[in-house]
Amino acid sequence: MYLNLAMAQKRQSGRVGNYKRTVKRIDDGHRLCNDLMNCIHERARIEKVYAQQLTEWAKRWKQLVEKGPQYGTVERAWCAFMSEAEKVSELHLEVKGSLMNEDFEKIKNWQKEAFHKQMMGGFKETKEAEDGFRKAQKPWAKKLKEVEAAKKAYHAACKEEKLAISRETNSKADPALNPEQLKKLQDKVERSKQDVLKTKEKYEKSLKELDNATPQYMENMEQVFEQCQQFEEKRLRFFREVLLEVQKHLDLSNVASYKNIYRELEQNIKTADAVEDLRWFRANQGPGMSMNWPQFEEWSADLNRTLSRREKKKASDGVTLTGINQTGDQVSQPNKHSSSLSVQSNTVQSVQSSYNPFEDEEDTGSTVSEKEDNKIKNVSSYEKNQGYPTDWSDEESNNPFSSTDANGDTNPFDEDTSPAMEVRVRALYDYEGQEQDELSFKAGDELTKMENEDEQGWCKGRLDNGQVGLYPANYVEPIQ
Repeated sequence: MYLNLAMAQKRQSGRVGNYKRTVKRIDDGHRLCNDLMNCIHERARIEKVYAQQLTEWAKRWKQLVEKGPQYGTVERAWCAFMSEAEKVSELHLEVKGSLMNEDFEKIKNWQKEAFHKQMMGGFKETKEAEDGFRKAQKPWAKKLKEVEAAKKAYHAACKEEKLAISRETNSKADPALNPEQLKKLQDKVERSKQDVLKTKEKYEKSLKELDNATPQYMENMEQVFEQCQQFEEKRLRFFREVLLEVQKHLDLSNVASYKNIYRELEQNIKTADAVEDLRWFRANQGPGMSMNWPQFEEWSADLNRTLSRREKKKASDGVTLTGINQTGDQVSQPNKHSSSLSVQSNTVQSVQSSYNPFEDEEDTGSTVSEKEDNKIKNVSSYEKNQGYPTDWSDEESNNPFSSTDANGDTNPFDEDTSPAMEVRVRALYDYEGQEQDELSFKAGDELTKMENEDEQGWCKGRLDNGQVGLYPANYVEPIQ
């Protein structure tokens, strides 16, 4: 196919002026270099965007998994996907760098060396090719014009001869024509025959001269055409070389580090052990967790240090029983809260609270506010540091002392609290809760104020994730 096309180009280039397509191919070569550079530049931009998306995806999901309810070896296996994304992102950034710093620059430099612009416009190579074809065709084109002129004269003489013969034949049948007029027609026929012979001889002579000049003409044209072919061959071979290099840069399957990424990912996933995770959960959150059962304790001054700010606030209204501190693995669980039971001062005897880790409670930490970031919060509504109450309290709904009796009388042990209107506030400063019943937030976070400020400067509020606790009143301001 390509050979036939080349032969056709040669035959076409043999005609006067039919070398334009061959010359135009040089200009097309320069434009194709620009097209290839644009193609590689666009692919490099895609590699960069993909790498950025992988990094953002890994960062976002790593935070979600770490804050979510998943634990143990399965959590580590899950996080291995994010590590894989970060490493693959680095490889794609390397691909982007190779495409731009090596392939793109290589094409740019070759184009600059192969094509030389002229001050008057166009390229030097294009002008040289066009001048070469025009010079090779000039002698042969001159003889071709002579042939065309001789051909035209010969055909005109033949036409005139035929017309003279036709008139002579018609005159012989006309009796009114005198002999002198008939002789003139016969002489004209004779002269037209001689003109035909002369123009034919000249036509044949000019055509013979053209045929004799044709081999030299074709040789000259072939030389110029081969020069154009050699120039185009360099471009085609260079394009093939560049495309192979681009293929090597894009093919990550042959990169050793790329294979190691997925080999490591597979190993991390295979290390996930359900039995081990269940054993850990049983030891830390189930019946196997270590317990600090209530024991008789002598009074000491250090006992006051265990009181929370909430207990200090209510100390004048009743007798406060201290919460039970957990030991062992429970100390490392920041999301476990201790609570205390308060009763009025006229109570005859105080009841020591006992810890029940299996007591059903209303989960208030799993709801998500609509104002939270949709990109993250719409995926997972759980956080590992959200509050899960571990001790029973008189504030719970299943406490018989906190509900009304059958006659509608209120429970004398209920705290005298007057509900305040909830107000949305915004944090002015960062605050990290020092106690388990305190909230933590960053400057600019929004939360809900549930109760007015007490005499010690503390307010009760609720974060958007449902966590309820205390915070310094002067750390926030109302949202206008």
